[in-house]
Amino acid sequence: MAALALCASLTGCAGGGKEDVSTALGVMRKYNKAQPQDIDGSYRSYYEVFVYSFYDSDGDGVGDLKGLTQSLDYINDGDPSTDTDLGCTGIWLMPIMPSPSYHKYDVTNYMDIDPQYGSMEDFREFLEAAHQRGIHVIIDFVMNHTSSGHPWFQEASGYLRTLEKGEDPDPEACPYVDYYNFSREPSTCQLEGTEWYYEAPFWSGMPDLNLNSEAVRAELEEIVSFWLDLGVDGFRLDAAKEFVSGATEANIEILTWFNDMVKAKKSDAFIVAEVWTDLSTYSQYYASGVSCFNFSFGNSEGVIPNVVKHVSGADASSYGKAIMKLQDALSAYNPDYIDAPFYTNHDMGRAAGHYFNEYSAHQTKMAQALNLLMSGSSFLYYGEELGMKGSGKDENKRAPMYWSDSPDCAGLCDGPADMEDFDMKYPSFEEQNADGDSIFWFVAQAVRLRNAYPAIARGAAVFEEGLSNDGVCVLRKSWNGEEVLLAFNISETPRSVDLSGVTVSGGAPEIGGVLVTSPEEPSLKDGTLSLPLYSVAVLVCGS
Repeated sequence: MAALALCASLTGCAGGGKEDVSTALGVMRKYNKAQPQDIDGSYRSYYEVFVYSFYDSDGDGVGDLKGLTQSLDYINDGDPSTDTDLGCTGIWLMPIMPSPSYHKYDVTNYMDIDPQYGSMEDFREFLEAAHQRGIHVIIDFVMNHTSSGHPWFQEASGYLRTLEKGEDPDPEACPYVDYYNFSREPSTCQLEGTEWYYEAPFWSGMPDLNLNSEAVRAELEEIVSFWLDLGVDGFRLDAAKEFVSGATEANIEILTWFNDMVKAKKSDAFIVAEVWTDLSTYSQYYASGVSCFNFSFGNSEGVIPNVVKHVSGADASSYGKAIMKLQDALSAYNPDYIDAPFYTNHDMGRAAGHYFNEYSAHQTKMAQALNLLMSGSSFLYYGEELGMKGSGKDENKRAPMYWSDSPDCAGLCDGPADMEDFDMKYPSFEEQNADGDSIFWFVAQAVRLRNAYPAIARGAAVFEEGLSNDGVCVLRKSWNGEEVLLAFNISETPRSVDLSGVTVSGGAPEIGGVLVTSPEEPSLKDGTLSLPLYSVAVLVCGS
């Protein structure tokens, strides 16, 4: 992490690569010898970044693209032989386009960079530096709505104010009146000084676009071409469930059009949509060809936290059963689906707030393993690898990246102006980097295993129910001739699994990688796999 110019103490990382099994990191390094494989494609480990709060390069308190470029070695240093970075192979940038708000989900210009974040040249330099490290970059594309300050809306609303009462608008006189959903019938917002209403379910400053308009679609296609020509690798689509609120079929049609349009320009572009609803509904959206975030596993009441805490009737086997249910639901609409598992994001309370007992640090780590070892393209929200806190108002969930406790540390951001004051539960990166038992090192090793064994991300899972119980879940994954067995101990006590007669890729299993939440070693002896509390073993074919 030499390029990450934070504080002097960050230049030395815990363990220094030595096999010191007195820490969890030492145990993991002892077993995790497999090198990450450079396999291009849509199966990646994405890191979600809120630029505003990540790394400030110029001292104004606001994160920026230059700062993100300077901190890329933290996310991935581009050298697979090192394990001192997170190892993420993708970045999702929350909105970077000009906007009047701190969060920038109300866009005023779709083909520029918000001045708070820098210039278009800064973005090009960031993109080049990311690609040099093998990192794909997708950007937030907010096409459900614009800002009320967008020129399209300004033109439309200005024209409507010129009309006499009862006079119908003429699209030839002002084409932009068809860009939005204006009506005389009462809707969510009234255009001040007129008889006209417009749809804006989020708030009056975010008027919904009319995505059935061919003119709007032509505008969006031009915008897509602009960003693809710059070199972006795909898009995250905000609020896809609200394109036409309450109309699943209409939304799927819009997503299908968008997916086909983008893929015609860049066949390997990755597109993931936010469809915040239940599995039975968002699985239908896979018929469009896009991926959708896996809302059934994440958040405070999803499969992952329930399984980790063993609440609501959930236990370790529930995780395996939920995986099988998920795969059946998604494949029913698209056999070539790519899931998008995540645990938390910018709209949710951070995961450190989910666990409160004496094993809370173990559980915080284990939850990340259950997310990062899922099939598909996984997503990790910035700071979750440190166990950052943040709940309540949105600003709290987008707090500054916790690089250090020192106010003199370079790169520190102020965070959103209306963020409340609160203390973090776990130490800063500066401290965790020097602690081999930290959350950071557990997450970094989880990503490393995901990258080292392609079957983890790409293989369909088979739940080995006969090997599983209330505390242990065993999954088998296969891809391109490679097979792995994942054994999760999701309990606060050591567990064992009888693997007598079990094969992996036709041979006797051996431990190919581990994740441990304490300096206790798993073992495989005489057909019995022994797992420490809250740990994972990756079993591969023995030599």
